[in-house]
Amino acid sequence: MIQPLLIPTAAEKRIDTDFYVEGYATTFDKPYLLYECDGNKYYERIDRNALAGADMSDVIMQYNHEGKVLARLSNGTLGVEANDNGLFTFADLSKSRAAQDMFEEIKNGLVTKMSWAFRVSEDSYDRDTRTRTILKIAKVYDVSAVSIPANADTDISARSYFDGVIEREQQERLERRKKLLKIKLMTEV
Repeated sequence: MIQPLLIPTAAEKRIDTDFYVEGYATTFDKPYLLYECDGNKYYERIDRNALAGADMSDVIMQYNHEGKVLARLSNGTLGVEANDNGLFTFADLSKSRAAQDMFEEIKNGLVTKMSWAFRVSEDSYDRDTRTRTILKIAKVYDVSAVSIPANADTDISARSYFDGVIEREQQERLERRKKLLKIKLMTEV
C-alpha cells in the first residue's frame, strides 16, 4: 500500500461543509488513451509510486486548469492524498461564488471528471504498446474538475462529508474481514 503523502487525510482534515466534493484527479497503473494519430493509439500510465517525494506544497483546484482558484491546499479548503487507486482529492467549495457555482455543476452531474497539472521528472516509453509511463512527478500544480478528461477513469462528485466517512469505514471493515478470513483459511490447511 502506498503511504499517504505528508498531507492530512480526509478523516484527519475533517472538511465538514455543505459544499464538499471528492474524487480522483488521476488513477495509478491503469493505461489510458492519451491520443490517436494516423490510426495509432498512444497511452499514458501513472506509476503508483510516481508521487513519492513530489512537491505538493500548494496545490490549487480549478476548472479545466484555468480561471479562478476554487480551493487551495494552503488555506485548508483542498486536500490531496495518494492511495492505492490514485490521487484522491477532496475540497470545500464554499469560499467563493465561483466555487459554489462549480459545486452546483458537480452536484447536478454537469461536471463529473477530473484532471491534474504536473511536471514530470522521470518517465519511460514502451514502443510496442505505445505507452508512456510516468515514473516520477517533480511537482503537482493543480487538480481540476474538467469537462473532458485525458483519463476517463477519473471522477468527482458532490456529497455529504459523512457519506464518504461511512463509505470508507465500511470498506475498512470489509478489508479486515477479508484478512481474517484469509488467516482462518491458512490455519485450517
